[in-house]
Amino acid sequence: MKLYVSVDMEGITGLVDHTHVDSGKHNYERGRAIMTDEANYVITSAFEQGCKEVVVNDSHSKMNNLLIEKLHPETQLITGDVKPFSMVQGLDDSYSGAVFVGYHARAAQKGVMSHSMIFGARNMYINDVAIGELGFNAYVAGYYGVPVIMVAGDDQAAAEAEALIPNVTTAIVKESISRSAAKSLTPVKAGQLLQQKTEEALKNKENVKPLTPPDHPLLRIEFTNYGEAEWANLMPGTEIEQGTTIVRYQAKNILEAYQAMLVMTELAMRTTFC
Repeated sequence: MKLYVSVDMEGITGLVDHTHVDSGKHNYERGRAIMTDEANYVITSAFEQGCKEVVVNDSHSKMNNLLIEKLHPETQLITGDVKPFSMVQGLDDSYSGAVFVGYHARAAQKGVMSHSMIFGARNMYINDVAIGELGFNAYVAGYYGVPVIMVAGDDQAAAEAEALIPNVTTAIVKESISRSAAKSLTPVKAGQLLQQKTEEALKNKENVKPLTPPDHPLLRIEFTNYGEAEWANLMPGTEIEQGTTIVRYQAKNILEAYQAMLVMTELAMRTTFC
């Protein structure tokens, strides 16, 4: 059995604001240490349950957060930036399942550090389905026939996962109080929960179906201001929906839609306040 693990940071135990997830802030080194430990709990449990190969993709910011020297020695780590498929780099049909660790709720929703790729994106849609990072990544997994069998993060990420993926196992390591406050388990208790939930997820994986993406999906991203929409619209093939800050792109498949989203959000980040 081969398992794919995508590890983000905002949904990690005890991390509640930008000081924990920004490499220039004082809490970051603590945050990445807890993130690495959290990944290890999942990895170790996966090997104990019979997985022969576990590939981990560092999926936060510049994607070089996980401390490779601290990871389980049998792990393979995908690390660094730029990756053509970002948070799901390396995922393909050779995997039996995918696990998302440290995930958060989508933009404009309640949840600890909720957002969708950048803070300038208010909503993302595939056809008429509103999705965030979790949903988009699950669609890419589904393209390859790979089910997302477990999602770990705060309670709002868990609720989002359960609404998208029937029978998915969720591991709630903290409960959202506000976007920058939570009631959190300790790392030790969270580790015990993650080990238990990973075991449950692997035993339950046959009951989870891949989240199959639509053919020829329409990607729509609603930005917070018009300047971001103008930048995103510089990508060929896009158009701004009249009277809105929504930029649309008709993709040939979900992989193209995913890469279009990456380009559009990267362009949008060039917008200045004034």
